[in-house]
Amino acid sequence: MFTPKIPPPDTAPTPGTSLVQPLTGLVHPPACTCHHTPAPAPTPAAPSARPAVQFTPGSLLVAAAGGTAVVLVVGTVLVSLLLATAITAASVAVCALVLRSLLSHQKGR
Repeated sequence: MFTPKIPPPDTAPTPGTSLVQPLTGLVHPPACTCHHTPAPAPTPAAPSARPAVQFTPGSLLVAAAGGTAVVLVVGTVLVSLLLATAITAASVAVCALVLRSLLSHQKGR
Protein backbone atom coordinates (compact mmCIF):
# COMPACT_ATOMS: atom_id res chain seq x y z
CA MET A 1 0.00 0.00 0.00
CA PHE A 2 2.80 2.42 0.85
CA THR A 3 5.22 1.29 -1.87
CA PRO A 4 5.78 3.65 -4.78
CA LYS A 5 4.07 2.79 -8.04
CA ILE A 6 6.92 2.63 -10.56
CA PRO A 7 6.05 1.87 -14.19
CA PRO A 8 7.58 -1.28 -15.64
CA PRO A 9 10.95 -0.73 -17.36
CA ASP A 10 9.58 -1.16 -20.88
CA THR A 11 7.21 1.86 -20.54
CA ALA A 12 9.39 4.16 -18.44
CA PRO A 13 11.06 6.95 -20.44
CA THR A 14 14.81 6.84 -20.66
CA PRO A 15 16.75 9.77 -19.22
CA GLY A 16 17.76 11.02 -22.69
CA THR A 17 14.23 11.15 -24.10
CA SER A 18 11.21 13.22 -23.29
CA LEU A 19 7.51 12.47 -23.50
CA VAL A 20 6.87 15.93 -24.96
CA GLN A 21 7.64 16.21 -28.66
CA PRO A 22 9.33 19.47 -29.72
CA LEU A 23 7.42 21.80 -32.04
CA THR A 24 9.19 22.07 -35.38
CA GLY A 25 8.29 23.74 -38.63
CA LEU A 26 6.21 26.55 -37.09
CA VAL A 27 6.84 29.88 -38.81
CA HIS A 28 4.94 32.94 -37.65
CA PRO A 29 4.08 35.52 -40.29
CA PRO A 30 4.99 39.14 -39.53
CA ALA A 31 2.36 41.26 -37.81
CA CYS A 32 2.06 43.60 -40.79
CA THR A 33 3.35 43.72 -44.34
CA CYS A 34 4.27 47.40 -44.40
CA HIS A 35 7.97 48.27 -44.39
CA HIS A 36 8.51 50.95 -41.82
CA THR A 37 11.12 51.43 -39.17
CA PRO A 38 10.03 50.64 -35.64
CA ALA A 39 9.34 53.54 -33.32
CA PRO A 40 12.13 54.31 -30.88
CA ALA A 41 11.66 52.87 -27.43
CA PRO A 42 10.25 55.38 -24.97
CA THR A 43 12.76 56.68 -22.49
CA PRO A 44 11.93 55.95 -18.87
CA ALA A 45 10.54 58.91 -17.00
CA ALA A 46 12.74 60.49 -14.39
CA PRO A 47 11.77 59.51 -10.87
CA SER A 48 9.65 62.07 -9.12
CA ALA A 49 11.46 64.29 -6.68
CA ARG A 50 9.87 62.96 -3.52
CA PRO A 51 11.46 64.03 -0.29
CA ALA A 52 13.18 61.23 1.56
CA VAL A 53 11.82 60.29 4.96
CA GLN A 54 13.94 61.91 7.60
CA PHE A 55 13.80 60.89 11.23
CA THR A 56 14.52 63.39 13.92
CA PRO A 57 15.75 62.29 17.33
CA GLY A 58 12.31 63.08 18.74
CA SER A 59 10.48 60.96 16.19
CA LEU A 60 12.90 58.06 16.77
CA LEU A 61 12.24 58.31 20.50
CA VAL A 62 8.48 58.28 19.94
CA ALA A 63 8.77 55.27 17.59
CA ALA A 64 10.90 53.35 20.11
CA ALA A 65 8.49 54.16 22.96
CA GLY A 66 5.49 53.11 20.85
CA GLY A 67 7.16 49.83 19.89
CA THR A 68 8.03 49.12 23.50
CA ALA A 69 4.46 49.82 24.57
CA VAL A 70 3.07 47.46 21.93
CA VAL A 71 5.46 44.68 23.00
CA LEU A 72 4.52 45.13 26.65
CA VAL A 73 0.78 45.11 25.97
CA VAL A 74 0.97 42.02 23.75
CA GLY A 75 3.17 40.26 26.31
CA THR A 76 0.74 41.07 29.10
CA VAL A 77 -2.19 39.69 27.13
CA LEU A 78 -0.33 36.48 26.28
CA VAL A 79 0.79 35.92 29.88
CA SER A 80 -2.77 36.51 31.08
CA LEU A 81 -4.09 33.92 28.65
CA LEU A 82 -1.47 31.41 29.79
CA LEU A 83 -2.29 32.08 33.43
CA ALA A 84 -6.03 31.65 32.80
CA THR A 85 -5.35 28.32 31.09
CA ALA A 86 -3.20 27.13 34.00
CA ILE A 87 -5.83 28.11 36.59
CA THR A 88 -8.56 26.36 34.60
CA ALA A 89 -6.47 23.19 34.31
CA ALA A 90 -5.74 23.19 38.04
CA SER A 91 -9.40 23.67 38.95
CA VAL A 92 -10.47 20.84 36.62
CA ALA A 93 -7.85 18.58 38.22
CA VAL A 94 -9.13 19.41 41.72
CA CYS A 95 -12.72 18.71 40.64
CA ALA A 96 -11.64 15.37 39.20
CA LEU A 97 -9.92 14.41 42.46
CA VAL A 98 -12.97 15.38 44.53
CA LEU A 99 -15.32 13.41 42.27
CA ARG A 100 -13.00 10.40 42.36
CA SER A 101 -12.85 10.57 46.11
CA LEU A 102 -16.64 10.83 46.42
CA LEU A 103 -17.27 7.96 44.02
CA SER A 104 -14.71 5.67 45.64
CA HIS A 105 -16.12 6.51 49.09
CA GLN A 106 -19.61 5.50 47.86
CA LYS A 107 -18.36 2.08 46.75
CA GLY A 108 -16.85 1.43 50.17
CA ARG A 109 -20.20 1.74 51.97
